[in-house]
Amino acid sequence: MLKKYNGDGDYIIKWDSLVLDKDLQYEEKPIAILDREVRKLRTKEIKSVKIQWKHRPVEEATWEIERDM
Repeated sequence: MLKKYNGDGDYIIKWDSLVLDKDLQYEEKPIAILDREVRKLRTKEIKSVKIQWKHRPVEEATWEIERDM
């Protein structure tokens, strides 16, 4: 027998604050840098930053290369 789904709504994007273009797409913008790290390869160092995106919770923050931001 199936059970009723009782999920929390934290993963739902709030549509009121989104601005959609004519193709129903929106632009993700960074709002905060949460962390920094340097990854070492053999001869290189790659600087990365952990970015919190607008319209996304902190749990969905992603690591991006610093020079691309």
